[in-house]
Amino acid sequence: MLLRTVRSDARHPGWCGTGCRYLLARIFGTIDGMTSSSALPHSVPVDGVSGTAPSLDASHPLMDGRTADSPLIQAYRGGKPSRRPVWFMRQAGRSLPEYLKVREGVAMLDSCLRPELASEITLQPVRRHGVDAAIFFSDIVIPLKLAGVGVDIVPGVGPVLDKPVRTAADVAALPQLTWDALEPIREAVRLTVAELGTTPLIGFAGAPFTLAAYMVEGKPSRDHLGPRTMMHADPETWTALANWAADASGMFLRAQLEAGASAGQLFDSWAGSLGLADYAKCVAPASTRALDHVRHLGAPLVHFGTGTSELLVAMRDVGVDVVGVDYRLPLDEANRRLGGTVPLQGNIDPALLSAPWEVLEAHVREVIAAGSEAPGHVLNLGHGVPPETDPAVLTRVVELIHSIPAG
Repeated sequence: MLLRTVRSDARHPGWCGTGCRYLLARIFGTIDGMTSSSALPHSVPVDGVSGTAPSLDASHPLMDGRTADSPLIQAYRGGKPSRRPVWFMRQAGRSLPEYLKVREGVAMLDSCLRPELASEITLQPVRRHGVDAAIFFSDIVIPLKLAGVGVDIVPGVGPVLDKPVRTAADVAALPQLTWDALEPIREAVRLTVAELGTTPLIGFAGAPFTLAAYMVEGKPSRDHLGPRTMMHADPETWTALANWAADASGMFLRAQLEAGASAGQLFDSWAGSLGLADYAKCVAPASTRALDHVRHLGAPLVHFGTGTSELLVAMRDVGVDVVGVDYRLPLDEANRRLGGTVPLQGNIDPALLSAPWEVLEAHVREVIAAGSEAPGHVLNLGHGVPPETDPAVLTRVVELIHSIPAG
């Protein structure tokens, strides 16, 4: 396989989309960036026979007609879907009794790496709630696990590494994720899309900052002082670590998309701990690099982070088609800040799922109204489903959203 270097660029109003960006890169070789993201060249695989980047197979759901016209994909692409699309982050598992049953006696990371089990969990909320998309059941540290990094999910704590990564030598010693190691992920996706029919599957990956933050701290953190300090005290080591995380996440997302996922979401759980300057200089280039692994495939790409109201423009500018907004910022204000340039996803407050129905219904209608002026709107939570949520409430929310005529 040959490699061509394509430099990253900023996303800006009038941009023609991820597929168009890649075609321009093929024609001109490089695209000079408008932000610091262009300082990090990234190799995109190119077919040695035709000289072009690999694309989605003709039997892929986006290519054979199964999902291209689905409400979700239409909204992601700024079209007018037949009904308002909705899905929930962390809908796969969490509050479902059927999830708890199939997970009995199985560790979290093991459940992610058993294709039949991961597929079953991914499908459960689609069957129960009638949502407009499945979200692939996995965990953001799975790429670390598959690369050979010692990591586990400790109940009540979260991801814990055997050894934190804090020096240049630590980064240099990191194993590299291989394409073959991702076969359990591809198999789980294949099994899932075979059952989904016209309902699209969304692939996901942790953004490089969130992944690297766990690696530096060695466990979850409230303020992420370790990675924030490394950015300034040892920027070369930080860049090397962020690039490693970007490539691992990018390969993880690419495996899902090529195997049948119809869209991809980059999830930056901890970017909200950063100021805009640090995000733009030290994080956005790595997020761009991660997405460079998949943007040539032409599937819609979503970027979401928590506590990131002040970062929305920079998060869009890594080159995505849709921006997810958490519950802290009304969607009409998010649309204003983004200049009305991209579809939005969000942002029902998860806390209201346990409120009286009349309160929740009013809130859902407010979210729909606030998102109505964006180029497209996919209903979602402004973060994940709380584990204590009554599944019947989620089903009722989906029914409400589908009952409101699409604007």
